Amino acid sequence: MACVSLSCNAGKSFDKAEDAQDAGRQFIRASLDGDYEKARFYLLSDSVNLLLIGKWQQDFAQLDANTRQAYREASILPISIRAINDSVTSYTYSNSFKKDTTTVRIVRVKGEWLVDLKEILNQKR
Repeated sequence: MACVSLSCNAGKSFDKAEDAQDAGRQFIRASLDGDYEKARFYLLSDSVNLLLIGKWQQDFAQLDANTRQAYREASILPISIRAINDSVTSYTYSNSFKKDTTTVRIVRVKGEWLVDLKEILNQKR
């Protein structure tokens, strides 16, 4: 029997991430696809992360249709996936559409792997 978690928002169900790499991949793919309900499922839900994902969603909505489609068609290009310890992994990636490098942390909280976007704020300092 597969373990499935339900998202509280609209009743869609998403599978829990199997590991840190899976959480990162699921979150990034959902973000590139503009599926912010799914992205939030894989996000560590705290006030800063919710503000950041809200900003990403606003920015995505303001893109023209061709740019949104280019993001949807983009491939995730992992650069480095490095375990910091048994409950924190650093995931650095870019995508085939926009070559910017981004690093997120994936943290294990109560047995679940979730993306923590606050690492992005540290990169901008």
